[in-house]
Amino acid sequence: MKRIFTQFTVSAALTMAAALLVTLAFAGPSRAATASQVDRVEARITMLHASLNITPAQEDLWTQVTQVMRDNAQTMQALTIARADKAKTMTAVEDLTSYSEITKAHAEGLQKFVPVFEALYASMSDAQKANANTMFRGHHRSPTAAKKMSKGNASVSTAASTK
Repeated sequence: MKRIFTQFTVSAALTMAAALLVTLAFAGPSRAATASQVDRVEARITMLHASLNITPAQEDLWTQVTQVMRDNAQTMQALTIARADKAKTMTAVEDLTSYSEITKAHAEGLQKFVPVFEALYASMSDAQKANANTMFRGHHRSPTAAKKMSKGNASVSTAASTK
């Protein structure tokens, strides 16, 4: 049952991310120029490094995580820009194909990300793991929902991270 729920959660997260990317693609190049996916990932890397309290001993593992994040962001940005550039002239089939390429790249990016993050996660202290669990559990929700969840489940997160 837990596996089915996890698969559903991953599927839902991928669908939400793809929908966001499509929305960004239709926003056009001017929106992409104000805050590129690469820029947002760089900001996220900085925030995660501080929030996860990455230690000097974890820096090599962290570097592997950030390289995958950067590579994924560059891939997604290139696909999103290409889609935006052709949005006004694409046929329905081209539109669906473009959307499919973006969702496939997102899934492939996650498949690359999970093993390197898993290695970093394995090196974390219980406190770091609890923090990561809270951060990643709510990353696809609204900030308000994530705050409510982290406050309401703080003891559950800590207990779960120590198992």
